[in-house]
Amino acid sequence: MVALIEEAVVAGARESKAAQVLGLSVRTVQRWRRPEGAEDNRHGPNTPPANRLTAVERQRLLAVANSPEYGDLSPKQIVPRLADGGTYVASESTFYRVLREQGQLVHRGKAKPPTHRPKPELEAAAPNRVWTWDITYLRGPVKGAFLYLYLVVDMYSRRVVGWDVHGEESADLAKELMSRAWNEAGRPAGLKLHSDNGPAMKGATLLATLQWLGIVPSFSRPSVSDDNPFSEALFRTLKYRPSFPDQPFTGLPDARAWVQRFVAWYNGVHRHSAIRYVTPDERHFGQEKDVLLRRHKLYQRAHAAHPERWAQHTRNWTPAGPVRLNLTTLPPHQEVRVS
Repeated sequence: MVALIEEAVVAGARESKAAQVLGLSVRTVQRWRRPEGAEDNRHGPNTPPANRLTAVERQRLLAVANSPEYGDLSPKQIVPRLADGGTYVASESTFYRVLREQGQLVHRGKAKPPTHRPKPELEAAAPNRVWTWDITYLRGPVKGAFLYLYLVVDMYSRRVVGWDVHGEESADLAKELMSRAWNEAGRPAGLKLHSDNGPAMKGATLLATLQWLGIVPSFSRPSVSDDNPFSEALFRTLKYRPSFPDQPFTGLPDARAWVQRFVAWYNGVHRHSAIRYVTPDERHFGQEKDVLLRRHKLYQRAHAAHPERWAQHTRNWTPAGPVRLNLTTLPPHQEVRVS
């Protein structure tokens, strides 16, 4: 840009006008002209700000913040309490700044300080690598009392790999379900199990069983509703099915019979939008590529018969690929081109 400005100046333009056209200031252009490694002569103000606290005021602020009366309170509590007593020491932001500079901006009080919960980051490139699970309510025969649906889904294929309905939410019941699902899946090694932070998910009996089975537990961050999206999406599909009863279930046998029919439909009939509209069973058991290849060949024949009906390429029928949770989004798949 400096070369363009110099060219404009040689042609008779004013330097300030040429810089303005390029969205630059004259001082920026002058700074760019300085040789590399030249000393930066810019400096801040030579005098301290007029509203700066004096040394005495600073010491008073620290004495108040560390006094027995206010030692367990945050500046948000200290400042209004001082005001109620007719005393002004400094603003809330000044309290925070001074305490931070003194290394005293730490948790105050008996409550445990908030702990950092890392974001769960999971990837499934094949079935039985990552499962997610959750518990949802089903209306039971008694008003105000609920039945509890335990549902385990494979993150890669979206296949329901385990489920049960009980009259209570319990880590012992979850332990039995996980053991049964793990055995039915062929005892996969290196499996990860993701869930939220409910008492049934973090119960000692379940965690001990997972450790014994070699399953690695993973948990959502507290109050982060979208850290377990696969189970939440499955529950929505379940409860918005046209066949989902409008009336409460009459009991556990009724609820289990309905869920059994739903799981059979969901795994074997439902074309899932996130996996190129193949069924979870087809993706889970390795039939996905054949199904999508047949669709691609069908579209090739349709394109050959009427190429004028396609602006560019036929629909993308490539496999969906790995599934990720809270990881960088996968690059978009290339569109299938007609050869």
